[in-house]
Amino acid sequence: MAAGRVILSPDRFKLTMHRLAHQLIERYEYFEDACIIGIQEKGVTLSQKLIEIIEPEIENKKVTFGKLDISFYRDDYRLREKPIKVSPTEIDFSLEGKKVILIDDVLYSGRTIQAALSALQDFGRPTWVDLLVMVDRRFNRHLPIQANFTGITVDSLDAAYVKVRWSEKENDDKVFIYSAENYNP
Repeated sequence: MAAGRVILSPDRFKLTMHRLAHQLIERYEYFEDACIIGIQEKGVTLSQKLIEIIEPEIENKKVTFGKLDISFYRDDYRLREKPIKVSPTEIDFSLEGKKVILIDDVLYSGRTIQAALSALQDFGRPTWVDLLVMVDRRFNRHLPIQANFTGITVDSLDAAYVKVRWSEKENDDKVFIYSAENYNP
């Protein structure tokens, strides 16, 4: 893959993760009537890393956590040329009356979040849903959706690609931006 430009270095990434975790702790304190739902796949990774920071800070209480696949809720799943990759949904609790923190890596057009909100309804009616994203590409929205918690805001051209890179090495996660001609997923 061609190299992109790093827009969030590992040190800044770690700092951003801790800020986001502490913002959630401020809002939800001990997460007693709240849960975290990560959108498959990258939102799940982000969720798990945030939970690793949160749980020791809230006296090692467990945060209720679920994984949500939105593949068949997407408005474009029938339009794709190659088959979509489906991941398991793992939510073994009701969302009825819960405060849900929905997490994804990048907020782009808003269509993924729209699909996730539709999918969540299959598990009950939450009291409310907050959205947390690592990257908000705010000028590319197709729907009136915005994040409550944001790691970094990126004002990029529609032709650019923003990618959160999770590293196997500890403290080496980064966010890249690629031009369309340099991006090869």
